[in-house]
Amino acid sequence: MAVQIDAGRFEETFEEYSAIGATERGGLHRLTLTDADRDVRDLFVEDLEKLDLDVRIDELGNIFGRREGTDPDAAPVLIGSHLDSQPYGGRFDGQLGVLCALETLRAFEDADLETERPVEIVNWTNEEGSRFEHAMLGSAVWAGVTDLEEALALTDDEGTTVREALERTGYDGDAACEAGDVHSYLELHIEQGPYLEADGISVGVVEGSYGMAWLEATISGETDHAGPTPMHSRSDAMAAAADAINRIHSLPNRLSDDSVATVGRMAVGPGSINVIPDTVTFTIDVRSYDDEIVAEAIENVEFEIDTACRRWDTEYDLEQLWRISHTEFSETVRSAGLAGAEAAGVSYREIVSGAGHDANYVNRVTDAGMLFVPSVDGKTHIESELTEWDDAVAGAKAYAATVEELANE
Repeated sequence: MAVQIDAGRFEETFEEYSAIGATERGGLHRLTLTDADRDVRDLFVEDLEKLDLDVRIDELGNIFGRREGTDPDAAPVLIGSHLDSQPYGGRFDGQLGVLCALETLRAFEDADLETERPVEIVNWTNEEGSRFEHAMLGSAVWAGVTDLEEALALTDDEGTTVREALERTGYDGDAACEAGDVHSYLELHIEQGPYLEADGISVGVVEGSYGMAWLEATISGETDHAGPTPMHSRSDAMAAAADAINRIHSLPNRLSDDSVATVGRMAVGPGSINVIPDTVTFTIDVRSYDDEIVAEAIENVEFEIDTACRRWDTEYDLEQLWRISHTEFSETVRSAGLAGAEAAGVSYREIVSGAGHDANYVNRVTDAGMLFVPSVDGKTHIESELTEWDDAVAGAKAYAATVEELANE
C-alpha cells in the first residue's frame, strides 16, 4: 500500500506559502531573490529543519534538504521544483511541486518509513527567468549547462546582478553548485495546458518536453514627423515589425501540428504619438517537440524579419537569447510514475509537456521525470491560474508513491 499523505496538512501548507507574495486578485508575485522570495525561502528552510533534514544552500541559492536512507552509500533521489513566480502569476506554478515534495517527506515521517536511498528535496533558483533572463537558471548551473560566473553576472532590469541579489537576501550559499551522484529526479508540476482536464484525468506521467528557443529582434528605421512625411519615403521600424510579427504568428501553420510561436515583449522608440518610430525591439519564443522544427522556425523567423525590413527600408539585428533541445525523460522514472499512479489509485495517462522545467536540465545528468496535474481551462502564468484541489491531492498521492518506489530501487 502506498504511503499516505495528509491532505488537510498539504492544503494548509499551500495556503501558508501562498500568503507570501500574494496579490489582491488571488495570484502570486514572488520574483526570484526579492523580499517575498527571501521570506518564502526562510519558511521553507524552517520546515526542512523541523524534519531534521540536513540543509545546505549552494552558490546559486539552490536549497537542498537531505533525508538519509538505510544504505549510506546509495545515491539519493532528488525531488522538488521552484518557489519563484511569474510577475503577477499564479499560486500553483512551481510552488505546488515543492510543497508536494515537502508533504511526501512529512508523510514518510508520519509512517516512520525508511527508504534504502536518501531522498533530497530541492528548491531551484530562478526557474521562471522573469527577473534574471535565463529560465531554469539554478538547475542549469547545477547540471553544468551554464557557467556559474556567467549566471552570477546576469542582471535584472535595474542592473542588480544575481550575485548581489543572493548576498542581499542571505542566500549566497557556500555549497558547490554542481551535480553529485544522483539516482533520479522527480518533479510535480501543473500541466499549463488543457489536455488533462479535457480528458478528465488527474495525473499526467510526462514522456518529455518541447525544445524551444528565445530570440530578440531589433528593427532600426528613421524618425520623422508623422504628418508631413509621405508614406512612400518612410523608414518605419514599427511598420516593419508589425509586418514581421504577423507572419511569425502564422509560421506554426506551415511547420508542424505541435509547433507554436509567440511574440511576448515589445519596446518602441522614441515613443511619441506623432513621430515615426525608429527602433522596435521584440522577443520571439518558438517551440516544438521536434528540434529540427525549432531550427526551421528560427530560420523562418529571420527570413520573415529580413523580408519585412527590405519592404519597409529598415535594418535589423536578431539575437538568440536562449535555446534548449527537446527532452525525452527517463524510462526508469516514467515507469515508476506509472506504477506510483496505479498504486495511488488515481486516473492517469502519459503526456508531453509544451513548457520547459528544471527536470529538463536535471535529465542531462541523471534519470529524471515529471508528473503533471490539470490546469483549469489550461490557463497559467496569470493570477487566476487554478488546479482543483482534488487533483492536487491525487497528484500528491501519486508523487509520494513514485518517490517511495524510486527510493527503494
